[in-house]
Amino acid sequence: MFLKSDSDTRFIRLRSETQLMAVAGITLFVAWAIVATAIVLMDSIGAGNFRELAKRDQQTYRERLNAISDERDNRAEEALAAQERFNAALTQISMMQSELLASETRRRELETGIEVIQSTLRDTMRQRDTARKSLAQLKEDTQDENTANAAMASASAQMGLLAGVLSDTAAERDRIMADARDAIGQRDELELELQLMDERNSQIFRQLEEAVAVSVTPLDKMFRNAGMPPERILEQVRRGYNGQGGPLSPLAMSTRGEEPTAEALRANSILAKLDQLNLYRLAAQQAPFATPVNLGQVRQTSGYGYRRDPKTGGRRLHKGSDFAGSTGTDIFATADGVVTHAGWQSGYGRMVTIRHAFGIETRYAHNSKLRVTKGQRVSRGDHIADMGNTGRSTGTHLHYEVRVNGQPVNPMIYIKAARNVF
Repeated sequence: MFLKSDSDTRFIRLRSETQLMAVAGITLFVAWAIVATAIVLMDSIGAGNFRELAKRDQQTYRERLNAISDERDNRAEEALAAQERFNAALTQISMMQSELLASETRRRELETGIEVIQSTLRDTMRQRDTARKSLAQLKEDTQDENTANAAMASASAQMGLLAGVLSDTAAERDRIMADARDAIGQRDELELELQLMDERNSQIFRQLEEAVAVSVTPLDKMFRNAGMPPERILEQVRRGYNGQGGPLSPLAMSTRGEEPTAEALRANSILAKLDQLNLYRLAAQQAPFATPVNLGQVRQTSGYGYRRDPKTGGRRLHKGSDFAGSTGTDIFATADGVVTHAGWQSGYGRMVTIRHAFGIETRYAHNSKLRVTKGQRVSRGDHIADMGNTGRSTGTHLHYEVRVNGQPVNPMIYIKAARNVF
């Protein structure tokens, strides 16, 4: 290799081994550059496809969420309307039962009156027969014409009196029997109307049972999919909630030792389901089933699990889900709770921590601005922070964590469990 300058010429002699090493190094560098360029291009194409797929999934999720929300509202309106019809039916049944009992009491009184009249009529007829026998005996025994005439006159007067009493008694009997027939007819009409009312009530019960089943089943499935046993969750909510009462109070049973009717048992079963639905609603408010951001404004860039650390390049557990968006994007509380931390925390930057029921805690990290303070009570959907790039972060995004009894879990378990409910 010759190196020539204005005043001098130099040369360097390269051995064959040195030339081979130089050629090999240059070849490796060129190959590395080609492979790195291919990887960068593939990552760029894959990232673009992933963003498009994520946008389509988010659009489908929003449409499905809106449809399910409308269906839930319709079901709730149907349940309220059915409950109102059920209460009106119970009131009407109570009135019909009262009328039926009054009719039955009147019928018994009429039957008792008829028996008394018949007994009086029999006594009167016996007295008439006795009087006739006495008159015949007087005719045989007396010889005195004056005495006989007096006896005849007395007997005639008694006969007239008896005839009048018998006539009045027969008229009273006929009237009472007519009233009894009318009462029996009214009873038959009331029984028919009560039968029709029972059929309508049965239909109302069926509609209520179907509406309650349609409302409770998705909630039960949601809690099970989130790994939260519904029996334990409802029992915990019931212990901390004293709001039962009013329309959800069970119907009072008889205090006279009578067996409850089938309608009362069925109604209490529906009321118990409605009370369970109310407890599910309270529990859902206290568990992080909502999304921390408006999915139409962000994209999910990283999920829960082991991944390559963007800072160190090593493999480590990513304890939450990342949602990328523009600076200042609104961040919302995913459940009711109390703020236990609102400030700077190493690595997380500006962070909000909320304590919820059932041993659950949520964290919202890398914010640009905090909207809550420590000790503040928040509700699901409250605006708690603005998205930012503070702390150990490579870009503007929200790092969202869910911890149960201090251990991190996948936040998407709760969000996906609620997709077919809210």
